[in-house]
Amino acid sequence: MASEQNSLRAIVEDWLGPEPAKRVRITEFRNGRSKDECYICVETLRAGSPITLFFFRHRDGAWRIFPPDRERPAMRVN
Repeated sequence: MASEQNSLRAIVEDWLGPEPAKRVRITEFRNGRSKDECYICVETLRAGSPITLFFFRHRDGAWRIFPPDRERPAMRVN
């Protein structure tokens, strides 16, 4: 996947379109030590009503609209 497709700007434009992206503002940001804690909240206005979206950073570096799965304990046999 190209790095442009993984950029937050490209993902926001995909969801909100290129025109409203000029008026998008970040309302919340968290970048914890683990990648599971990294998210950003963006807001824009459409027809006078606010639209708020959360984007989560996944382990592969991609931004997605859904949070990453938590790691679960696993056992392996060699």
